[in-house]
Amino acid sequence: MSTRTSRAVPAQGAQRRASTPARALRAWQSAALDLYDAEPGREDFLVTATPGAGKTTFALALASRLLERRVVDRVVVVCPTDHLRTQWADAADRAGVVLDPALPNSVGPVPAGAQGYVTTYAQVAGKPALHAARSTAKRTLVVLDEVHHAGDGLSWGDACAEAFEGARRRLCLTGTPFRTKPGERIPFVHYEDVGGGELRSRADYTYGYREALADAVVRPVVFAAYTGTSRWRNSAGEVVAASLSEPGTRSVEAAAWKTALDPRGGWVPHVVAAMDDRITHLRETGMPDAGGLVLASDQDDARAYADVVKRVTGTAPVLILSDDPKASRKIEDFAAGTQRMAVCVRMVSEGVDVPRAACLAWMTSYRTPLFFAQAVGRVVRSRSPRESATVFLPAVRPLLALAAELESEREHVLPAPAQAPDDALDLLPPPEREASDAVGQHESLEADAQFAHVLHGGRAVVAEPAGPEDEEFLGIPGLLTPEQTASLLASRDEETRRRIAASRGGDGAEDEGAAVEDAPEEPDEAAWRSTAGLRREVNRLVGQLAARTGVPHAVVHRRLRTEVPGPGSATASPELLARRRDHLLASL
Repeated sequence: MSTRTSRAVPAQGAQRRASTPARALRAWQSAALDLYDAEPGREDFLVTATPGAGKTTFALALASRLLERRVVDRVVVVCPTDHLRTQWADAADRAGVVLDPALPNSVGPVPAGAQGYVTTYAQVAGKPALHAARSTAKRTLVVLDEVHHAGDGLSWGDACAEAFEGARRRLCLTGTPFRTKPGERIPFVHYEDVGGGELRSRADYTYGYREALADAVVRPVVFAAYTGTSRWRNSAGEVVAASLSEPGTRSVEAAAWKTALDPRGGWVPHVVAAMDDRITHLRETGMPDAGGLVLASDQDDARAYADVVKRVTGTAPVLILSDDPKASRKIEDFAAGTQRMAVCVRMVSEGVDVPRAACLAWMTSYRTPLFFAQAVGRVVRSRSPRESATVFLPAVRPLLALAAELESEREHVLPAPAQAPDDALDLLPPPEREASDAVGQHESLEADAQFAHVLHGGRAVVAEPAGPEDEEFLGIPGLLTPEQTASLLASRDEETRRRIAASRGGDGAEDEGAAVEDAPEEPDEAAWRSTAGLRREVNRLVGQLAARTGVPHAVVHRRLRTEVPGPGSATASPELLARRRDHLLASL
């Protein structure tokens, strides 16, 4: 698309930390910046880049460049989840751009000392007029991360259009193909007519999985499919048995899949043991911090799977649930730590950066292409040419089809209205369809597991003889044939079965709170973290002074603002907060 040459991120200027080194860009990021600069007057720019390719780094390099050139004075990032707000703010700090990730809708102005803020699509939908005022008060670059969340189908599209129509520049990012229904176009995304009434999105720059794999930007992925026989009792009281991988009706396939995912059966612990074995192998052959993710359908299953992991491996996993106030911190600790496994629902399915995660156990009934690609994207981020990723999944047709198609790059297609059936598969459905949708009254009885095959080039590959010397190269396409890879996985299956049999009578997992301890903050805090800490310290000192003098907190705050003039704590700069802290310390 353009010349592939590396270049460094430009210095940010006075706001940039002196200790922050310039970071070399990947070739595709430099090429995308060159393309952006080729049309200096453009307002909208859409980048489609495979998960793990470095969209955040590209966006912040562009933001730094536009701030330095005074094309914009403010940066606003919109992302799907609260945890990603923190992740974006930390990445921005490393790039020398100070973004506040905790700015609520209840506070109007952007804090002094910040060059912008990070918010969520839900917050924008809550007060679009407020975000419109912020993005027009100064020349603003708006970064819409995973822009498919701005679709009208989620009722957030109109809000995003209202909030950011007046912004000076808009950068849209997405990591996966996505579709919308006719008439539900994504704001700020351009479309072209490809004939027959069909519209296709037009990305300004596309960087697919194939290109990223060739550039060693992402890891090669091996999909290890596990079959097994499921037994359940249907609504008529009949006991039914079916294999995951044998053709059958949709309802039978769904029931077999649902039974396999039951944590009380044998399929789940077998696959957990297989992934644990793979993690051990990775740690012994050059990836000492390799970790794995277990993806569950809901929180109840996640807790049960955590018990299974503890029973099978002897070590409690990190349990990450969205309603846990420590969820974001647990993700950060797991990303930086050495724990073997984390069990989660959807907290790590999109955008979350855990580079050491190299294995994924698909124990969920989600099966949309968008969710599949995002979840697999959590384990493909490359750190070394010798690293690879392994995804363990049920050998059911919907997932095997998604795995076979993952490497094919697809544009965002809007089907022609006359050709769009009401029940067409939407890639962003509300809510996502589950395998259990087709299952009526159902009682899971038992399920076993057996390695079936690996996927390679869209086909199922079974084993051929391979020797022990091939162990070192397991899962690295190009060094082993697909048949040898399948053989090595299959050779371990009987040993895995013996481990499971020995563990079935074991103790349950420890309390989830023991899975991971709170780690201390890093001494070199990001700018926004430092500001938040200063706010907390000021509030603590105000409380101490109020208790000592008997004066209400509100009165102490008003006096403090008079004695150390400036805006309230919510929008005060770090320097002002530090002066107020010192003033309070002198008063105590």
